Amino acid sequence: MENVTKAQLVAMIAQSADLSKKDAEAAMDAFVDVVTTQLQKGNKVTLTGFGAFKTSARAARQGVNPKTGEKIQIPAMTVPKFTAGKALKDAVK
Repeated sequence: MENVTKAQLVAMIAQSADLSKKDAEAAMDAFVDVVTTQLQKGNKVTLTGFGAFKTSARAARQGVNPKTGEKIQIPAMTVPKFTAGKALKDAVK
Protein backbone atom coordinates (compact mmCIF):
# COMPACT_ATOMS: atom_id res chain seq x y z
CA MET A 1 0.00 0.00 0.00
CA GLU A 2 1.41 3.37 -1.04
CA ASN A 3 0.91 6.70 0.71
CA VAL A 4 -0.27 9.47 -1.65
CA THR A 5 1.14 12.88 -0.69
CA LYS A 6 -0.53 16.25 -1.19
CA ALA A 7 1.84 17.05 -4.08
CA GLN A 8 0.99 13.76 -5.81
CA LEU A 9 -2.72 14.33 -5.25
CA VAL A 10 -2.48 17.85 -6.70
CA ALA A 11 -0.68 16.47 -9.78
CA MET A 12 -3.36 13.79 -10.27
CA ILE A 13 -6.18 16.35 -9.92
CA ALA A 14 -4.45 18.71 -12.34
CA GLN A 15 -4.11 15.97 -14.93
CA SER A 16 -7.61 14.59 -14.45
CA ALA A 17 -9.35 17.99 -14.58
CA ASP A 18 -7.01 19.49 -17.21
CA LEU A 19 -5.85 22.22 -14.83
CA SER A 20 -2.48 23.67 -14.00
CA LYS A 21 -0.89 22.35 -10.82
CA LYS A 22 -1.21 25.82 -9.33
CA ASP A 23 -4.98 25.91 -10.00
CA ALA A 24 -5.46 22.35 -8.72
CA GLU A 25 -3.57 23.17 -5.51
CA ALA A 26 -5.62 26.34 -5.02
CA ALA A 27 -8.85 24.35 -5.47
CA MET A 28 -7.74 21.67 -3.04
CA ASP A 29 -6.64 24.25 -0.45
CA ALA A 30 -9.99 26.04 -0.83
CA PHE A 31 -11.87 22.74 -0.35
CA VAL A 32 -9.93 21.94 2.83
CA ASP A 33 -10.46 25.50 4.16
CA VAL A 34 -14.21 25.43 3.50
CA VAL A 35 -14.69 21.99 5.06
CA THR A 36 -12.61 23.03 8.10
CA THR A 37 -14.60 26.25 8.54
CA GLN A 38 -17.93 24.45 8.28
CA LEU A 39 -16.85 21.81 10.82
CA GLN A 40 -15.69 24.56 13.21
CA LYS A 41 -19.20 26.03 12.95
CA GLY A 42 -20.67 22.62 13.84
CA ASN A 43 -22.04 21.96 10.35
CA LYS A 44 -21.97 18.66 8.48
CA VAL A 45 -20.48 18.57 4.96
CA THR A 46 -22.00 15.89 2.72
CA LEU A 47 -20.69 14.86 -0.69
CA THR A 48 -23.38 12.52 -1.99
CA GLY A 49 -21.93 9.16 -2.90
CA PHE A 50 -18.50 10.01 -1.50
CA GLY A 51 -19.12 10.60 2.18
CA ALA A 52 -19.78 13.05 4.97
CA PHE A 53 -17.55 15.10 7.23
CA LYS A 54 -18.94 15.90 10.68
CA THR A 55 -17.86 16.53 14.24
CA SER A 56 -18.40 14.39 17.29
CA ALA A 57 -18.15 15.28 20.97
CA ARG A 58 -15.82 13.11 23.03
CA ALA A 59 -16.42 13.00 26.77
CA ALA A 60 -13.64 13.55 29.28
CA ARG A 61 -12.06 10.33 30.47
CA GLN A 62 -9.22 8.87 32.50
CA GLY A 63 -6.20 7.53 30.69
CA VAL A 64 -2.88 6.01 31.63
CA ASN A 65 0.54 7.26 30.59
CA PRO A 66 2.06 4.08 29.08
CA LYS A 67 5.58 5.13 30.00
CA THR A 68 5.03 5.85 33.70
CA GLY A 69 1.74 4.11 34.44
CA GLU A 70 0.51 7.39 35.92
CA LYS A 71 -3.22 8.12 35.58
CA ILE A 72 -4.03 11.26 33.60
CA GLN A 73 -7.25 13.13 32.88
CA ILE A 74 -8.03 13.45 29.16
CA PRO A 75 -10.28 16.51 28.62
CA ALA A 76 -13.52 16.52 26.63
CA MET A 77 -13.05 17.61 23.03
CA THR A 78 -14.72 17.85 19.65
CA VAL A 79 -13.15 15.69 16.93
CA PRO A 80 -13.69 15.52 13.15
CA LYS A 81 -15.11 12.33 11.65
CA PHE A 82 -15.55 11.07 8.10
CA THR A 83 -18.18 8.53 7.11
CA ALA A 84 -17.76 6.94 3.69
CA GLY A 85 -20.75 6.98 1.34
CA LYS A 86 -22.19 3.93 -0.41
CA ALA A 87 -20.56 4.65 -3.78
CA LEU A 88 -17.11 4.99 -2.17
CA LYS A 89 -17.60 1.81 -0.13
CA ASP A 90 -18.70 -0.13 -3.23
CA ALA A 91 -15.77 1.21 -5.28
CA VAL A 92 -13.22 0.14 -2.66
CA LYS A 93 -14.62 -3.39 -2.13
